[in-house]
Amino acid sequence: MSDATEVETTEVDEQPAPAPLPESNETLEDEELANLVTAEEYLMRKDVQLLEYEKQMFLDLVHADGLLVAAKGLSYERVLLHILKVYSDAGNLLLVINSADWEEQYYKSKLDAKYVHEVANTATERERVYLEGGIQFISTRILVVDLLKQRIPIELITGIIVLRAHSIIESCQEAFALRLYRQRNKTGFIKAFSSSPEAFTIGYSHIERTMRNLFVKQLYIWPRFHATVRAALHPWQAQTIELHVPLSARVIAIQTHILDIMNFLVREIKRINRSVDMEAVTVENCVTKKFHKILQAQLDCIWHQLNSQTKLIVADLKILRSLMISTMYHDAVSSYALIKRYRSTEYAISNSGWTLMDAAEQIFVLSKQRVYNGQNEFEPEPCPKWQALSELLTQDIPGDMSRRRGADHLDPPKVLILCQDARACYQLKQYLTQGSARYLLQQALRHEVLVGKLSDEFAKQSQGAAMAEPATKADVKVEPDTPAAAPPAARVLDELSQLLSETDAEAQLQQQLFEESYMLTMTQAAPNDPDPNASIFEIIPELEQFDVSAALAAHRQPCICLQTFKTEREGSMALEHMLEQLQPHYVIMYNTNVTAIRQLEVFEARRRLPPDDRMKIYFLIHARTVEEQSYLTSLRREKSAFELIIETKSKMVIPEYQDGKTDEAFVLYKSYDDEEPTNAQTRQGAATGVALASARVTPKIIVDMREFRSDLPCLIHRRGLEVVPVTITIGDYILTPEMCVERKSISDLIGSLNSGRLYNQCVQMQRYYAKPILLIEFDQNRPFHLQGKFMLSQQTTATNADIMQKLQLLTLHFPRLRLIWSPSPYATAQLFEELKLGKEEPDAQVAAALGSDEAGPAPGEQLQYNNAIHDFLLRLPGVHTRNVHGLMRKGGSLRQLLQLTQTELAELLQSQESGKLLWDILHVAHLPEKDEVAGSSALLAASKQFGSGSHNRFRKAASEARRGRR
Repeated sequence: MSDATEVETTEVDEQPAPAPLPESNETLEDEELANLVTAEEYLMRKDVQLLEYEKQMFLDLVHADGLLVAAKGLSYERVLLHILKVYSDAGNLLLVINSADWEEQYYKSKLDAKYVHEVANTATERERVYLEGGIQFISTRILVVDLLKQRIPIELITGIIVLRAHSIIESCQEAFALRLYRQRNKTGFIKAFSSSPEAFTIGYSHIERTMRNLFVKQLYIWPRFHATVRAALHPWQAQTIELHVPLSARVIAIQTHILDIMNFLVREIKRINRSVDMEAVTVENCVTKKFHKILQAQLDCIWHQLNSQTKLIVADLKILRSLMISTMYHDAVSSYALIKRYRSTEYAISNSGWTLMDAAEQIFVLSKQRVYNGQNEFEPEPCPKWQALSELLTQDIPGDMSRRRGADHLDPPKVLILCQDARACYQLKQYLTQGSARYLLQQALRHEVLVGKLSDEFAKQSQGAAMAEPATKADVKVEPDTPAAAPPAARVLDELSQLLSETDAEAQLQQQLFEESYMLTMTQAAPNDPDPNASIFEIIPELEQFDVSAALAAHRQPCICLQTFKTEREGSMALEHMLEQLQPHYVIMYNTNVTAIRQLEVFEARRRLPPDDRMKIYFLIHARTVEEQSYLTSLRREKSAFELIIETKSKMVIPEYQDGKTDEAFVLYKSYDDEEPTNAQTRQGAATGVALASARVTPKIIVDMREFRSDLPCLIHRRGLEVVPVTITIGDYILTPEMCVERKSISDLIGSLNSGRLYNQCVQMQRYYAKPILLIEFDQNRPFHLQGKFMLSQQTTATNADIMQKLQLLTLHFPRLRLIWSPSPYATAQLFEELKLGKEEPDAQVAAALGSDEAGPAPGEQLQYNNAIHDFLLRLPGVHTRNVHGLMRKGGSLRQLLQLTQTELAELLQSQESGKLLWDILHVAHLPEKDEVAGSSALLAASKQFGSGSHNRFRKAASEARRGRR
């Protein structure tokens, strides 16, 4: 699109946003031309309120397709919202992919409902909705299938918007959908957004590969240090006050000892693995929030090569990080309960040995001293930040309010306290409503910490808190804005993922107690000498319905809102939503967070208030501690990530055809349409070339609809093969009329073998296809052999150890079944292409019908038989796949089979030997024989038991049946 991109405004009041007109439409009416505005004119409208850098983002993306990478907190949501408003028109079809649920809800709530369409459940309904135009937030799996089945008018799509673009790799469904779209639509746009610059630093040429997969040529970079961003935010900066809260001597000592142990383990892991790149394993990274992701990305592919000591150290580094977090942020009782868990004999045996160090002993002793005094009485120390928070709420903020607005000010102060997670939010709510003494006693009972005798001072505090506490609600209902999260689906994790997983059963259990938002108010006037342990706050029940405005209207007391940085329901937009609703006078950053700080900056810049009316931000931070270091590390990593992206942009070479608007972009993919004519013209004459051109067909593979959750269909299409999505009951991929493939990942293979599902699938494949194939596919990021949890050697469970035996039984049971081991989906796609060379193309209708009730005869079979009888006969001696069909056609029934003589059976099975084997199994009583004497005595005993000549029970039954018919 050129710089003079034009959009059309509507004259209806409820639809202020203009709609773009197609560039090819040159027959516009005069009155329509009069309503055209440029993108610059659109930004000058009163209802468009964007900051200067957001306006520049808007202009960049309207004028050209591209990838926008913004710093965290410099939200692109408003920019994208106005782009969506511009294209809100029934004449446009705009698709938004790769969005989270909370993002989808946010945009839908801000757009005109008549232009936003829900994705229909049925294919017919979706076809109708596509033709209505408007905006659709659609899952990529549905979009890919609809594109392949041509249910969606691809040529009529105005454009596609991709969110979280850093996750787009060439094998993902989003890249598949964009490739299908761009192959048949050369005029529509693609605009991509990302707010994770650090993700682009992982891997080789990540940013170039992402842009290639997105079919964009422009890269727009917006770090916090961008001159336009600084110019927009700097004049409206809020007043910030940094309060350095000192840690207690015991907490400082515990932190020092934990860092010493971490430093020792880091040096140890590097000493053991000198040949492995351990650059990311540093003490600085160990205390950051994303340490487990860094470690997993670095060690995942070589996990099987590491010895047991290294694996124990990795697990212990994660434990030490949790101990550090607990010591810094949780109360003394909860921290002591966690540390005490690692002083057991069982853990001492299974760890890397850090519990035997002197520093570990000091950690255990100091943690206990934080809870019990010298006389072993229960007297836990409060969190260092509690006292500072109480002073802010009861002294500093009321005093500042009266100074700024006068003693007779009417508006009560509104305070927003921001915490890092729901646990910290709950802790502060309990502290403010109950007092520190009662809360710590409650925590001791919950964590089963022995209370014993209370110290005199602690007993006095707890009684005083109980007396001062007013009638507050004891039970807090679960708020609708924080629904209890459903338990995650059970999934098989590899050993490293299990080690580094941050959630455990206890955390999930406690998560049910925690909320993400609370609203409190003062219940009484603060006394002259406030007791920090006395409770002067209560919960406002209106927040249970998340109605902040109702809560503010109903209560004229000071309002205190506790909020996490982001919530499960609204993501990072939760803070912006709360700021707009609450309009706080004061913000207390109980924990530090880069994104939240920038969101506060942007919010203040939007309000454009004079300095006296701007909100005041207090930072409660432990200076020169792990907390401050973690914050600085996150800033440094983001800055270095942007510097790398900027340097890459200055050097990258982008081909002209990368936008996919010419066919050159798809020349690199193998094209079967181009090969035959070239060969025909070089080897033969024009007449032969015409004949070959008429006969050539693009190879196609039938893919089960359920397989579109994997990467393989995308990679198959990328090699130039046609993908036909069909719901099939037998197999996952149909390569030829005779070749059927069942694909299994390693975890799926183990589950299918243990449950017996794979046996039934092989039965169906062998019955209907001449060449059934079991494809065992490995993860491309893992070694190409069974390892880790799936290692078939020592230290494995009995369930995993017999997988090979079950595979051997499977091949013995199904002689025609072929096993293919593939190292990655890329290798599988190449393998499928080679297997199809020179073969017939499969029929989608036949493949869909096989296995269903209305299915016709299978290839190679003239008739259909009872499957259970067919399988039973194959297990009898003398019966095999070559004679079973003749036996079923001429044998009649099992009763008739018992009446046939040995000669008749031999004629039926076309073999004297097979006839004798089958006759013996049907008519001779087979008793266990240890030797000839034992066998004779057994026969004699049997004859006495059943009567003379009656040892052949089958013959007796047959004669009785014969007499009954006469």
